[in-house]
Amino acid sequence: MKNVIRIFQIAFTYIGTVVGAGFATGQEIIQFFTQYGKWGSLTIMLATVLFIWLGTKMMLMSRRISARSYEDLNKHLFGPKAGSVISIIMLIVLVGVNSVMLAGAGSVFMEHLNMHYQTGLILTVIGTYFLLKRGIHAILQINSIVVPMMLTLSVLIVLNTIKLPTADRFLSLSTDEPLVAAWLSPIIYTAFNLVMAQAVFVPLGSKTESASAVKWGGIIGGIGVGLMLLSAHISISAHMPGIRQYEIPMGSIANQLGPIVQMIYVLLIFMEIFSTFVADIYGITLQLQQHIPLSPRVISACVMFICFLLSQIGFSSLLSVLYPLFGCLAIFWALKLMLKSK
Repeated sequence: MKNVIRIFQIAFTYIGTVVGAGFATGQEIIQFFTQYGKWGSLTIMLATVLFIWLGTKMMLMSRRISARSYEDLNKHLFGPKAGSVISIIMLIVLVGVNSVMLAGAGSVFMEHLNMHYQTGLILTVIGTYFLLKRGIHAILQINSIVVPMMLTLSVLIVLNTIKLPTADRFLSLSTDEPLVAAWLSPIIYTAFNLVMAQAVFVPLGSKTESASAVKWGGIIGGIGVGLMLLSAHISISAHMPGIRQYEIPMGSIANQLGPIVQMIYVLLIFMEIFSTFVADIYGITLQLQQHIPLSPRVISACVMFICFLLSQIGFSSLLSVLYPLFGCLAIFWALKLMLKSK
């Protein structure tokens, strides 16, 4: 029973780490899948296979080499010198992505809670600072609560979408985008998200005693990500193209289930953003501790301050620029992970 609990904790943490600002709000779904129309469903299947395979492989490899942080994994993949350079690039990627996460929190507060953008940023930073004291256990516990609720609401939204006359639009939605771009998109998306997730997946895998728990947690987690991708794609496709005007499309779709459910969904979006932000700052801090002779609290505070400054740019603008750019850089890393046998 203890092993089963740990499997689902790992699976929920897997899902919660990937389901960040762009995913939970719906922005990522549009950028990487829905804009490609009828091809979106098939490319989501490809992304799901990659998440199951590479995510599980990353955690098992981290456990086998007893990696302290994602830098140890990169050195194992690329060698000491190249691994150090790759880790610096990953650090830049993670700081940029967490700026997007923080900006997403501000957007939730501003668009759906009628509060100031800066309020969302400040509350997220303060909450993260205090939770980081509990380490990986806090990350497991947060995701074990938030992710099942998010999965349940995703099912409710799909069930509501099925009633609409446009429910099957995901099967016939046209696109002007080239077919090559449609099939390249899930590879970029998966590679980017796994690069981002390694800050969490590496310590998660290395600190789990049971290899079978890591394996099955990764498999279930990858399947869960795929199902959430598909449910969001179906729902968003039914509301295209008008839904693209919203900063948080999924929150607007949830509004059809009533104001109470809509508010719960918006709060869950914030919690998904928050849990991913906490986990990533934790992973960055572990990596920087290997080089900077400062306490973890000081390192975390400095990293979050940098994220706060970058988040002032805005949410959608950061998402559209950073995600494709970092995704392309991540393909090289993902290919290396695929080819590594031990």
